[in-house]
Amino acid sequence: MDWDKLKTFHAAADAGSLTGAADTLGMSQSAVSRQISALEAELDIKLFHRHARGLLLTEPGRLLFEAAGEIANRVAVAEARVQDSRDKPTGALRITAPTALGSIWLIPRLKRFYALYPKIRLKLLLADHELDLAGLEADIAIRPWPSTQNELVQRRLMQVEQHLYAAPDYLERHGTPAKLADLDNGHQFIAYGPKKLAPIPNLNWQLTIGREAGTTPRNAVIEANTIKAMMRATEAGFGICGLPDYVAHANPGLVRVLPEIDGPTFDVYVVFPEELKGSRRVAAFRDFLLESAKAWKADAAE
Repeated sequence: MDWDKLKTFHAAADAGSLTGAADTLGMSQSAVSRQISALEAELDIKLFHRHARGLLLTEPGRLLFEAAGEIANRVAVAEARVQDSRDKPTGALRITAPTALGSIWLIPRLKRFYALYPKIRLKLLLADHELDLAGLEADIAIRPWPSTQNELVQRRLMQVEQHLYAAPDYLERHGTPAKLADLDNGHQFIAYGPKKLAPIPNLNWQLTIGREAGTTPRNAVIEANTIKAMMRATEAGFGICGLPDYVAHANPGLVRVLPEIDGPTFDVYVVFPEELKGSRRVAAFRDFLLESAKAWKADAAE
């Protein structure tokens, strides 16, 4: 089978639509449709049920999709090894991280990495859900949770502390709490929602701190589904919010509330597939992250 047609079929099955496959592959929708039709003609079998909601795999199509996925993984590993055979790290490096961690902590540090390794092309895949590293959806991940997949190499990058923060104008309007009990006297709170999708455990600790276990949490005046949006809501003066320190340090306009109170800490990990253990690009980025995390913790301690 022609690999180009097989790759197009796999992209369409993965996206569930011709449009999605066209966006992924950088092709026109008509070109995607022609390649899939040609593959079906060569195999003399129907691979998709086509309807208004998109593409559904037939049973033969499902079997071919699984096989094509295995081939795609092997091709990706082969490409990585070819790129890493050169003297200096070069080629594309796909990095995944949660939205806030990637956009607030990672991106400002990438300029220095690019200066060190100008032949590495950086591709950021920021998402609050877990990409399949074992399936090579990305080359390396930074995650505020331990890996749940097998066949991955994982290393603890840093421990992050959380504290309470608010905007100056909010504190002017509502007063600055002097003790934990003051949080229940007319103060407003910002929370993550929906809670079950939170990328960090205990992300809504500001709603329960100072209260006995099992009691009703404080109400939030606004919920947001990303930590970066929670930071923006705090900036806008909606209320008090518990934020990771890497988020708050990027916004010196926020005021730390009850500075003697610490929120729950969490660990951040750098993770990559076992197949890329010998990759020069991955090793260079891993070492850069470890150095950057060490420097950040030293600056935060001052």
